[in-house]
Amino acid sequence: MTHPLNLDRLARRLGHAFRQPQLLRQALTHRSYSSTNNERFEFIGDSILNYTVARMLYDQFGQLSEGELSRLRANLVNQATLADIARELNIGDCLFLGEGELKSGGHDRASILADALEALFAAVSFDVDFAQAEQVVRGLYASRIAAIDPNKHAKDAKTRLQEALQAKRYSLPRYTILAQLGEAHEQSFRVACDLAEIGIMTEGQGGSRRAAEQQAAELALSALEARQPARRKP
Repeated sequence: MTHPLNLDRLARRLGHAFRQPQLLRQALTHRSYSSTNNERFEFIGDSILNYTVARMLYDQFGQLSEGELSRLRANLVNQATLADIARELNIGDCLFLGEGELKSGGHDRASILADALEALFAAVSFDVDFAQAEQVVRGLYASRIAAIDPNKHAKDAKTRLQEALQAKRYSLPRYTILAQLGEAHEQSFRVACDLAEIGIMTEGQGGSRRAAEQQAAELALSALEARQPARRKP
């Protein structure tokens, strides 16, 4: 059973005192626990998140094109990033989950955490208004956006990895699906990124094949940069 103190701590971390506590509870309720759950909240929360992050990027990076801004936003609002933020907030300790999800580790499942965070944005907007929900999103994303190097991250990880390999005259990576789990509406993919020529292989996981590939590519790029192999002669 979720302890009320956990909910109070979460509200403080969000920077929002709920006038209607039932909205906070619903935002944290998985469909396995109750028919009154957070699924419809996610629909609204996703829109609030996408608009707010888009506006923050638009204001921060006036020199970037629409395509570059879109790629940056995709990296910031994907399931992996949302789950990371949710873990920082200890949302897993606040979730209302059915018995099956509790036993299978649902409190730390990326998809459940990401959905709950989006639902929280909706709950804040229902409790007060859109502007208040936008402030919550801004508070959670300010440091992440301030840390972005637009020259490095305007392109997605797969593109950056490909360009780094081409610059060093290495073969392009090969992506392989290692596992595909779950129902159609809540799938999880595990993908390998193989740089066989230089002995680097990484794995990524995400709610879509693309998300898993991007994570694997990011890890491969980090490994490649750490190794700093000498450029090969033509």
